Amino acid sequence: MKISLLAQATSGGSQAMIYQVVMWVGIIGVFYFFMIRPQQKKQKEQKELINNLKKGDNVVTIGGIHARVYTVEDATVTLELDKGVKLTIDKSAVARTIAA
Repeated sequence: MKISLLAQATSGGSQAMIYQVVMWVGIIGVFYFFMIRPQQKKQKEQKELINNLKKGDNVVTIGGIHARVYTVEDATVTLELDKGVKLTIDKSAVARTIAA
């Protein structure tokens, strides 16, 4: 009789363990689809934006400065804020482009 009780206890324990594993896999899946994947997509879009900058684009920097792209180099962008007023920044400081 003791042996049958032990056998039932161990089989119930393995089911609970399977449910816990399934639950953790589900939680990890939710984190991936709602947090990690959108962040990776946003980073990819930002990288494409930076790589496609060209002279004449109107941009906004991460500091909120609105300007027109004057020149584009490997790691930097020179912005024209007003006639004769130029500012050189890192490409990574460009937040978005805006319509003219």
